[in-house]
Formats: sequence, C-alpha cells, structure tokens
Amino acid sequence: MSKKKEKNPVQEAAAPKEVLEEQAGEAEAVELEAGPQANAPGEEPEAVPEEAPAQEQLVPKEQFLRLAAEYDNYRKRTAKEKESLWTDAKADTIQAFLPVYDNLERAMKQDTSDEAYKKGVEMTMNQLKEVFAKLGVTEIEAEGKPFDPNLHNAVMHIEDENFGENTVAQVFQAGFMLGEKVIRFAMVQVAN
Repeated sequence: MSKKKEKNPVQEAAAPKEVLEEQAGEAEAVELEAGPQANAPGEEPEAVPEEAPAQEQLVPKEQFLRLAAEYDNYRKRTAKEKESLWTDAKADTIQAFLPVYDNLERAMKQDTSDEAYKKGVEMTMNQLKEVFAKLGVTEIEAEGKPFDPNLHNAVMHIEDENFGENTVAQVFQAGFMLGEKVIRFAMVQVAN
C-alpha cells in the first residue's frame, strides 16, 4: 500500500503537470491492486455493464463521413446565404438609382432647342444603361406584350380594339429585373 500524503490546497494548485499525472497514475494503480470487491455473504454480485452492440456504436469511418457531410452542407448553405446577401444588396443599390433613370427618361422626351443639352442627356442615359447592363439589370419589356402580374403592375384599364385581349397598351414607368429577381414592376395600362 502506498502512503497517503496530506495535500495542501495551495501546493496542489501550484503543482506541476507531471506531479498531477503521477498522482493520477498512483490512484489508478491502487484501484487495480484492490481488484473487484468481494460481496458480503447473501448479496448478489454486481452486474458488470456490457458494451453496446457494434451496430449502435458508430465506427470511426462512419463518424468521419457524417462529419464531412455536415461540413459540406454547412459550406453550401453559407455560400448560398452569402450569394443571397450580395444579390439583395446589389438590388437595393440599383433601386436607389431608378429615380435617376426615370428623370433622365423624362428629360429625353422633352422638346428642346438646345442640341448640346439634348445630346448630354442622351449620353448620360446611355451610360446609365451600360452600367445596368454590366450589373446584369434588364428592363422588363412590356408595351405590346401580354399582361403578366409577375412582371407588370396594372394601374389603368382601357377598351381599345387595336390591342388584343389582356395586352399592355402603354408603359408609365419601366420595370427592371436583376437576373430572375424583379427589382421594380413595370407600371402599365392594360387594354380590353
């Protein structure tokens, strides 16, 4: 049997790692020397816990495969969320520039005798359209097309036999899409 030393809590807290490991090793050795405890007469022996069947325990390879699959799913999900955030931020930025587009469009429709002014407005509008094209923004074609509630916002309805049934007769405000996402619905007048 080994001697038990009285332990001072201050010394134990400051004890080096090797000493603590040595003490733990001595404690295990004492438990092994004692062996299974004998039962008192008339008592039944303690049941030794059995290991779970191999089917219930995961093999390290299966654990690794599950962990790899979970990581792959996490990676795909975060990439999708990141792409979604980028698209939403881009759409919000483009939406902030749409009133500028509308004002340039109105300015182009106004008659003016100053050709330099008119040319400047046209150049600015063309430059804005080029920037939109680089960003993947497309204008929703509406005039003369069938009315689509997923793309158009009908604000007026007219009866005109020159147009077909449920056809866009006039566009009041252009609509825009970023890829498959509608940034702004086209404000239109629908015939018949």
